[in-house]
Amino acid sequence: MSAYFIVEVNITDPQLFQEYAKAVPATIAGHGGKYLVRGGTLERKEGDWMPKRVVVLEFPSMDQARKWYGSPEYKPLLAMRLKAASSKLILVEGV
Repeated sequence: MSAYFIVEVNITDPQLFQEYAKAVPATIAGHGGKYLVRGGTLERKEGDWMPKRVVVLEFPSMDQARKWYGSPEYKPLLAMRLKAASSKLILVEGV
């Protein structure tokens, strides 16, 4: 069953985040993941949630998603992202 990272990102260091954004796709693909949403236009329809940037990643399974997030190749990039942005992130299993 597919699994999805849903991330709200507030970029605080655009230059460092750009480095992260260039390096991270290969690590995602290497674990069977892909981008479904990577920024783009937002249109609020209900409630007061209005994130500046949203990213949605799809992985073949929760296990693959967890392996990517905890992988040695993502670890330094995660540290980079945490310096370049504040985020809210969830991992959810699909149907």
